[in-house]
Amino acid sequence: MQSRRAFMKSFLGAAATLALADKFAGASAQKAALTTARFRESGANAKLVIHALRNSVSMISGTGGNVLVLPGPEGKLVVDSGFATSRVQMAKALDSLSADPLRLLVNTHWHFDHTDGNEWIHGAGATILAQENTLSRMTHKQFIPEFEGVYPPSPPGALPTETFEQNKTLQVNGQSLRLVRYTPAHTESDIAVYFVDADVLHTGDAYFSAFYPFIDYNSGGSIDGMLAATRETLALIGRSTIVVCGHGPAGSRDDVVTFQEMLANVHANVAKLKQAGASAEEVVARRPTAAYDKKWGGGFISPDLFTWLVYRGA
Repeated sequence: MQSRRAFMKSFLGAAATLALADKFAGASAQKAALTTARFRESGANAKLVIHALRNSVSMISGTGGNVLVLPGPEGKLVVDSGFATSRVQMAKALDSLSADPLRLLVNTHWHFDHTDGNEWIHGAGATILAQENTLSRMTHKQFIPEFEGVYPPSPPGALPTETFEQNKTLQVNGQSLRLVRYTPAHTESDIAVYFVDADVLHTGDAYFSAFYPFIDYNSGGSIDGMLAATRETLALIGRSTIVVCGHGPAGSRDDVVTFQEMLANVHANVAKLKQAGASAEEVVARRPTAAYDKKWGGGFISPDLFTWLVYRGA
């Protein structure tokens, strides 16, 4: 398992200076000081790290969301594609795992830090598989105001070539995989990817292991959905499951339980203040996340922004 310190160093890389704005602008979401464009640019100098997990499944961290890889005689299966600006490093990392060609890319949801490399991986021979809302979102212009993100429709070569609505089972390189749609949580396109034989689960951004999660309300996400998806994750995994989140080190069921407790308690704190008539600014000023900031507040979602996101759905 990867330490939090090692993950933060490898994941943030050139984006280590990312800091969310301190001002809270009433009904407007807080903004990240680092724009989407600069976030993408950081991928050009990203240092990727390969982590062997179990049964030939490996995790690559350091560019966008965590990437899983299963090589084998039928070709490589890859989960998520990171930033396109990290293509050189990603191709080198994939080649170091095996000489097998790229066969299948699965997207856990539509966000650019998980799909930006789709086009080049598809061009290298991989079919792209995703939940149908991922295709819908990538086909139309999208907005993420918190990161000043305006995303035009993705080029045809980056779009999923096969979609499903709820669940799908695959057999790849002698292993079984289950793709399971989450209750809309981080977005409305979230899925879990469970490597049954390896007992490894990729949750996408429905779970963050080391810092506060982002909830994209513009893409159908909500705090209630995050709580529901966390319960669904716990229903999928056992004591020995390796749980890979979208952002953060790989962990275990106990880590997901800790995440669930944090979400539930912050939600309860914020909801109580909101129901008592407190404005969003007042709730942020009361620091309802204070008990959790040391563990969860060091990532790219500040305690204030996380409070704002919870308030929006409380």
